[in-house]
Amino acid sequence: MKEWRYNKTYGESGEDIAVRYLQDKGFIILERNFYTKLGEIDIIARDGDYIVFIEVKTRATDLFGMPSEAVVYAKQQKYIRTATHYAAMKRCYDSNMRFDVVEVFNGKVTHIENAFC
Repeated sequence: MKEWRYNKTYGESGEDIAVRYLQDKGFIILERNFYTKLGEIDIIARDGDYIVFIEVKTRATDLFGMPSEAVVYAKQQKYIRTATHYAAMKRCYDSNMRFDVVEVFNGKVTHIENAFC
């Protein structure tokens, strides 16, 4: 149980870093940790005309690869289904949408726009 708490806390700190980074770039944060039975989206933000669904991956080591490499196809598909549900709930069918990944690795932030579709 301690390991899970450590990882969750570490992940949350990475999300905090990502939020500050995105806000500094002019993003408007709409939601954090949007959760449904379909899945969870770490950050939902507005960037100009886009609603952006953002997966945040935080790592302190590259022992298991770079953080963004953990956003595999199955995770992408789950994100897309959850984002579609969000769009239906908020009635934003006509909005431009994209999926970004923010990687926090040893305190360095890498923002991958249009990471998948």
